Amino acid sequence: MHPMRILITGGSGLIGRALASELTAHGYTVTVLSRDPSRARSLPTGVQIARWDARTAQGWGHLADGAHAIVNLAGESIAAGRWTPARKRRIRDSRLNAGQAVVQAVQAATDKPSVVVQSSGAGYYGLQDDQPLDEDAPPGDDYLARVAVDWEAATAPLDALGIRRPILRTGMVLAKHGGAWVRLRLPFQLFVGGPLGGGRQWWSWIHLADEVRAIRFLIEHPTASGPFNLTAPQPLTNAAFSRVLGQVMHRPALMPIPGWAVRLLLGEMATVVLGGQRVLPRRLSDLGFEFRFPEARAALRDLLSK
Repeated sequence: MHPMRILITGGSGLIGRALASELTAHGYTVTVLSRDPSRARSLPTGVQIARWDARTAQGWGHLADGAHAIVNLAGESIAAGRWTPARKRRIRDSRLNAGQAVVQAVQAATDKPSVVVQSSGAGYYGLQDDQPLDEDAPPGDDYLARVAVDWEAATAPLDALGIRRPILRTGMVLAKHGGAWVRLRLPFQLFVGGPLGGGRQWWSWIHLADEVRAIRFLIEHPTASGPFNLTAPQPLTNAAFSRVLGQVMHRPALMPIPGWAVRLLLGEMATVVLGGQRVLPRRLSDLGFEFRFPEARAALRDLLSK
């Protein structure tokens, strides 16, 4: 029996690397597609690397033939710098182009993958106040929401081929090395931590371990299709999150950082931390997925443990 092959686009990013580990640990053969294979060198042992241009199936499309699954995580990071018009275009185009490349490869494959997992974000729901949002909530209308809608649609042509397509509406991923965590922790280490802006905005977060366990769960669950919120079942307001973080780090959480200062620092990207949405993982829970870190205190403790 051949181990099942899984391709991951965007596999050298934070989630992609951790997912490659999770899948190889469970007996899958993993190939990561990377525009710059030298960047993907720190991948777990046994993971293969193939070059792609992130726009077409050229040079790698044959790998889709006979693969069990493709996980499409590729896309320029939204947090890597200020959102200049050029960057906003790159954020959007990188996602649409990657989707197009995956569609091309799958359409050409004789023995098609059974499942294509499509990445998206909790930003799909736009900036919302208090109301809890499950997967039936309509999309928002700000920049990130519009990107998420188009991102999800990028691989939609595969639905017509009968390929199962779970969509990952991922919240803020908390990981030991990289991502938002490094930036969130720093002010508290310097004793100047506190809520951002008014602190009333909801933060829907997920521990990296649960993110990759959930992706594997969706690959393996024969009926999982359509949108899934990949967020812990207990989102917190930013003020409550800051309080828990302060307690876990034994630091005060008393220094509110005014919204204007955050906007000055981040520009339009400030909406990511000053706005938010209260997103709940209803469909994952309905399928029986169990979170290892359902609440923030245990998740943050884990991130701080050596």
